[in-house]
Amino acid sequence: MTRYWLPFKNTPLSLGLPLLALLLLLQFTSLPQRIDFWLYDTLVTRYPTPVADNVAIIAIDEASLSELGRWPWPRSAHAGLVRQLDRAGTRTIVFDILFPEASEADSDLANAMAQHGRVVLPMHFSNADDPEPGTSRLPTWHLTQTAAALGHAHVELDADGLARGVDLVKARTGTLWPSLGRAAAEVNGTALPGAFGEAKPMFVRVPLAGRAGTLPVYSYADILRGRYPTDALRDKVVFVGATAAGFGDIMPTPFSSLATPMSGVEFHANSYSALSQNTLIRLLPGAITLLLAGALIALLSLVLPRLRPGHSMMLCLLLTLGLIALNMTLLLYVRLWLPITLALMIPLIACPLSSAQRLALTNHFLNRQMDELGQGPRTSLPAPERRHPPLILEHLKTLLQPEGWWLSRNGEVLDAHGLTAADQPPFPEAGRWIHLNNQSWIQLTRYDAIYSLGLSLPNDLSREVIQLYLRRLTLNPESGNPVDNAPREAISSRIDHVRRAINQMRSMHQFISRSFERMPDGIIVTDELGVIQFANGHIEEWFGEPMPSLSGMPLARLLEGHDPREIPPWHETVSETLTMNQSRTVDLRIRGMDFLIHFAPFALPDGDQNGIIANISNISELREQQRQHREAIDFISHDVRSPLVSQLALIEQMKRHPGEIDTPQLEQLGRLARRSYQLAEEFVQLARAEQLTETRFYECDFLAIVENARDSVSEQALEKGIHLVLQGSEELWLRGNAELLERAVINLLTNAVQYSPPGAFVTAQVFRAGHQACLTVTDEGSGIAEEELPYLFDRYRRQKSSELSGSRGAGLGLSFVHVVVEKHRGEIRVASRLGEGSAFTIKLPVANPLS
Repeated sequence: MTRYWLPFKNTPLSLGLPLLALLLLLQFTSLPQRIDFWLYDTLVTRYPTPVADNVAIIAIDEASLSELGRWPWPRSAHAGLVRQLDRAGTRTIVFDILFPEASEADSDLANAMAQHGRVVLPMHFSNADDPEPGTSRLPTWHLTQTAAALGHAHVELDADGLARGVDLVKARTGTLWPSLGRAAAEVNGTALPGAFGEAKPMFVRVPLAGRAGTLPVYSYADILRGRYPTDALRDKVVFVGATAAGFGDIMPTPFSSLATPMSGVEFHANSYSALSQNTLIRLLPGAITLLLAGALIALLSLVLPRLRPGHSMMLCLLLTLGLIALNMTLLLYVRLWLPITLALMIPLIACPLSSAQRLALTNHFLNRQMDELGQGPRTSLPAPERRHPPLILEHLKTLLQPEGWWLSRNGEVLDAHGLTAADQPPFPEAGRWIHLNNQSWIQLTRYDAIYSLGLSLPNDLSREVIQLYLRRLTLNPESGNPVDNAPREAISSRIDHVRRAINQMRSMHQFISRSFERMPDGIIVTDELGVIQFANGHIEEWFGEPMPSLSGMPLARLLEGHDPREIPPWHETVSETLTMNQSRTVDLRIRGMDFLIHFAPFALPDGDQNGIIANISNISELREQQRQHREAIDFISHDVRSPLVSQLALIEQMKRHPGEIDTPQLEQLGRLARRSYQLAEEFVQLARAEQLTETRFYECDFLAIVENARDSVSEQALEKGIHLVLQGSEELWLRGNAELLERAVINLLTNAVQYSPPGAFVTAQVFRAGHQACLTVTDEGSGIAEEELPYLFDRYRRQKSSELSGSRGAGLGLSFVHVVVEKHRGEIRVASRLGEGSAFTIKLPVANPLS
């Protein structure tokens, strides 16, 4: 047998090492960072931060450039803007305009700034391409001295070119510079929360309030000319900067990318708005991500090899969802950003990797099993030639019931009846049947032994058919099997083994799948000796035989043991199916149930083997329906026909003496007509109840149903002097058919009134018990004998006490009640004692059990 070797088994080490290698490899790619950016952008754009109510933007827009002229404007214009904002009551002014060169109007701007007292100016860090890289470019000395604070206007773009954050405090040339947003907050007197108030370098992400134009914007020219609403800018923190496209001070953001970029002044205004509301997002150290990924590797490496594949997938899915939930919670509620892509990829990679390892191990196992399967026997019915001759004789005796038989081994008699050694003919060839009149002989070879087997068959018309069947029966094994010794490559050998195994199993699998899958009947499959090789679960259940004992049992013996019969005997039916290759259908009765067994011969598609498929159908319900049909015919022919005959006779009498028609005759005719109508009505109502389905159900009040039934019976009770009492006032809603339920209650009340003496009480009590609506009808009648209670709800069954008392009925009323209650998935019970009365209780499920 070929041996297979795998470098690792499905162990923590075999899973942990590849995961660790993939983690290290991902560290050198940009994929995790790009996915982290996408997750961040998705969350901040889906849940934007609200705008602070004290922020506004003074925009140097296209309209202002058209009105005030080309840029740069004289600083006297900026001084005029500061004075206008001062008169408007603006609390803090933040310029996002650089003033690095001196100008004649610097003193005018400085005076306006000094008069306001809360003006923040920007400073700029030189780039690497500048002549003096690393230096800071401040506003002119005069403006620097007058400004309330300076703040850097730098916005760092991420690796994908989008602006998501800003250095809240930036260190340059030994000095800590706040951002414009932080400087504005300090000048405005805004309390800086927590870590944001610490004077140390800190990069934060700015959760934007939306795309460009979300914050309130006023045109520079409108403010300068005084064209703005009164109190619109009072106590506001205004950011002054360029928004016109020609300035180039724009940047893509998660909200818009390059489609509608955001100006720098609006980004800084968003920064201040988020800082004032404590919604800036801090970044957690990257070491936490690595630790989280390492912990997941350790966890999955230890747990996944021990779990089933379905549980492994569920665990990886839960970990993935948990990481995403953790990321969302930290960002939206704690305002911390944890890059989780590295950790997120661990369960996503671990699940298929673990499955691949399981698949490799499974393939290793299946290859070994395929080798064993290729060397094993074919998947087919057991060949008769492999059986021991004494067992073959036993099966032939059971199947064919011969008059005599003979079996010897190397001349030694093993079993004989009616045949002697003198009857044995010479055998020209082993394994071939020889037929002499009514005798059939064959010589079999098993190992070093030679067996002689003979049968004495009945000398009738079946003899030739049986001998023809024996000629087809192969009982001697063929010598040798061709062996293919051609060398093949390993993969070709594997494929060849699989092909042979599939070819061996395909025929039987197709046969089983097409014939036996989901069959409602019992199925028995025999071989060509009539021995059971397969039986489905119905056979085990109906015959009460355990499955191990069924396999290998002759079919004729099974049937004879459970339904013995003489004409025709079971062995004859089975043998004729095999010998004559014809189907048979026979009645069968097992343990009080009626069945129909159909014997059908078959032949396997990949050989000359044949056998019987016995299909056993349970027809007990059909027989019960036939019985009910006969009862219905008897009912119609007797109970319905009798009053009609009486009516016809009475009418004929009236016709003969038309002048002598009196009131008693008319009353008798009316009673007979009413009885005919009542019988027909009960029969029709029972038929309607039996055809009732839930498609005809609707919401109905059980108390109202009982009240209507009481009203229908009240006149009958009044005529007899019966006190009809209804107890219960609670509405009990259920799903059902109110018409049939009302008829069922009427039947119970009518019976109670009919069998109660005058002056008695009949009580109908409606109540709720748990999740059930209940009705108890109690009478004070003669009661029901205990021996009649089990048959009380059988159709066409009348009580002896009813017949003796003259109360005639069809025996369908209580049967109708029972059918209606069963159709509503309820139950009915009766308690009765002779001489004391009866109590019928109906329980039906309510419509809403939780109410």
